[in-house]
Amino acid sequence: MANQLWVKKPIEKLLQESTGEANQLKRSLGSASLVALGIGAIIGAGLFSLTGIAAAEHSGPAVTISFILAAVGCGFAGLCYAEFASMIPIAGSAYTYSYATMGEFVAWIIGWDLVLEYALGAATVSVSWSRYLLEFLNKFDIHLPTQLVCSPFEVVKLSNGTVIDNGIVNLPAIIIVCLLSLLLIRGTQSSAFLNNLLVILKVAVVLIFIALGWSHIDPQNYVPYIPENTGNYENFGWTGIATGAAVVFFAFIGFDAVSTAAQEAKNPQKGMPIGILGSLVVCTILYVLFAHVMTGLVKYTEFANDAKPAATAFAKTGYDSLQTGLIIAILAGYTSVIIVMLLGQSRVFYSMSKDGLLPGFFSDVHAKFHTPWKTNLFFMAFVSIFSGLVPVSDLGHMVSIGTLFAFCLVCVGVWMLRVKRPDLPRSFRTPLVPFVPIMGIVVCVYLMYSLPVESWFRLAIWLALGLVVYFGYGKKNSKLGRE
Repeated sequence: MANQLWVKKPIEKLLQESTGEANQLKRSLGSASLVALGIGAIIGAGLFSLTGIAAAEHSGPAVTISFILAAVGCGFAGLCYAEFASMIPIAGSAYTYSYATMGEFVAWIIGWDLVLEYALGAATVSVSWSRYLLEFLNKFDIHLPTQLVCSPFEVVKLSNGTVIDNGIVNLPAIIIVCLLSLLLIRGTQSSAFLNNLLVILKVAVVLIFIALGWSHIDPQNYVPYIPENTGNYENFGWTGIATGAAVVFFAFIGFDAVSTAAQEAKNPQKGMPIGILGSLVVCTILYVLFAHVMTGLVKYTEFANDAKPAATAFAKTGYDSLQTGLIIAILAGYTSVIIVMLLGQSRVFYSMSKDGLLPGFFSDVHAKFHTPWKTNLFFMAFVSIFSGLVPVSDLGHMVSIGTLFAFCLVCVGVWMLRVKRPDLPRSFRTPLVPFVPIMGIVVCVYLMYSLPVESWFRLAIWLALGLVVYFGYGKKNSKLGRE
């Protein structure tokens, strides 16, 4: 039975599951929709929320360098994802790739780890979505009961100076998660159409922010560009830039969410690399420009504990009439991020359930909508708990370390498969193997090292819980293990 831990799912079997009647999911996404899916997930809380926190606590104005460092790590991992996604066009992302290359046990660990990326990613964004909603309502003198707008473990400060510190639950965050989960049950195509519209609006907002904010930059806000380290590894200096990169790494997780929709792509061999790498390049350019303008408008120290830094910075431009529009567009943009994160999570558990590692409940497909609707309902409840009760900074760190861990294993998998199965057809080939996978591993491990130690403890606890579930259920019910 020990050998079962390392049993690999044959590539040929995976390809068979993605074709014909074996594929219960509807192929409805073209290359443009896949790029939009990636941009929809990438541009969100990382840019509009965590950028300010990273600048205030870790990088200062050099948060732009943090974004570049994070993008380099993502670029190496993205090239590896692109090869896998074009070669194994199956829902499940890194979980599926690990099952084919490193065996069932590693696949289980990465599938369980992806909950930190997608489910808690959706929770993180929903909390920030709630912050911007409060800011929007406040402009019209509409005030929700303070006990129902934030968790009991955090303090919220609005731009007008209002402080909310007696919260019980973040109800707006829970409501948006529930509404979008119900939308996803109705079908991927309708969700993708809404996502495409939201992406257009979101990119337009980023471009307007950069264009209008550039002329109001105060060069003094960039002094010093790299603040001197305080003596603490995480706070400023070059080590602070590395920690900032680990924090804003959350902002790039969307490109791998594209790979979870491989089974719903019209032409995955072509569309997957375009969707993954195209969305990564576009968003990296926008991120660096956006962060440069934001820290030029406001001194980085003012972003401490500010989950809505874009609104804070834009207020300095004097375009008060446009700020309301900016907040509306950010809310719409956050909505698209939550859609993609919830979509990605449901597809990972769908794949794990199809393999017998999770109960069949998670792979039940709706007869009319052709979506894993029970999984959507399960994560609607799961994500809502975290959205309503956990502070945004804690969620962001958990998402970042889970994502980095997944990227490391994908890089290892590409390298291993090139050695063991060089004969497999690859419509996209990662260049410079093994250099690219090795660099992906090095950068991702370094960024993991730069995260607060509490993130490591939470990752260990989460993975330990996953081992209990695997040995208690997954190992006994694995379809490949029984075969």
